[in-house]
Amino acid sequence: MDYEKKVLPIMQATRDLLLSNWGSAKIIEQKSQWEVDTVTELDYKIEDQVSSSLKAAFPDIEFVGEERGGNRQAERFWLMDPIDGTTHFVRGLPFCTSMLTLVENGKVTFSVIYDFLKDDFYWAGVGRGAFRNTTRLQVSSRPLSEAYINWESNLDKGDNRRIYNQVRSTVMLVQTISAGWEFAMVASGKLDARICLNPYGYDYDFAPGAFLVAEAGGTVANIGSHTYDYRNTNLIAANPVIYKELTTGKDALLPIG
Repeated sequence: MDYEKKVLPIMQATRDLLLSNWGSAKIIEQKSQWEVDTVTELDYKIEDQVSSSLKAAFPDIEFVGEERGGNRQAERFWLMDPIDGTTHFVRGLPFCTSMLTLVENGKVTFSVIYDFLKDDFYWAGVGRGAFRNTTRLQVSSRPLSEAYINWESNLDKGDNRRIYNQVRSTVMLVQTISAGWEFAMVASGKLDARICLNPYGYDYDFAPGAFLVAEAGGTVANIGSHTYDYRNTNLIAANPVIYKELTTGKDALLPIG
């Protein structure tokens, strides 16, 4: 099904509300000790608006939101992060997006990352490729030695800091703390990989972008595995050249198996 025909207008209908509150939204909840883990009233409003519109357009598909939750055991459900990069949004900084994923029988089949500041849609359908609006996306072909990589990891866990320092000595690390925007840039070939190793985010943070990268010709797999399950947030989403360098050979930083 060409979900984008109905879903993109539904997402675009949130733009006026998002733009009018960008840089002025007030934080109403702090989910954790981390400054970036915040919630505004607008997070709830956007989630409710999109949920209602999707229900009208696709009454047989359930909805799961970051803020209000839902039934992840459903056969088909939408998974939404209403504002990815909420603290950026509150401060009036870029890199914030709105993200939506369709999960069917445990697999992602459609996703959209909406850059509402630029009114750009990064979207993908299973087997159809990835697009920015109507322009097809393609990951880069740069090797690790020339790479710009995004990295998200809890550096207090296990060997994470050692691996992080090894990667940092080899490549340029770029961090905006906004998963959606970063995945979109990897799919666009502007950045080269995003690595999540014991990350802070959840399925709604990573599923849309990982799927976008895969449909743009990238390689996406859970760390230590040849396969990818969106429920496992330890993952590599990279161009095929970098994925191979990271996972194979005696000096592989993130070997398979």
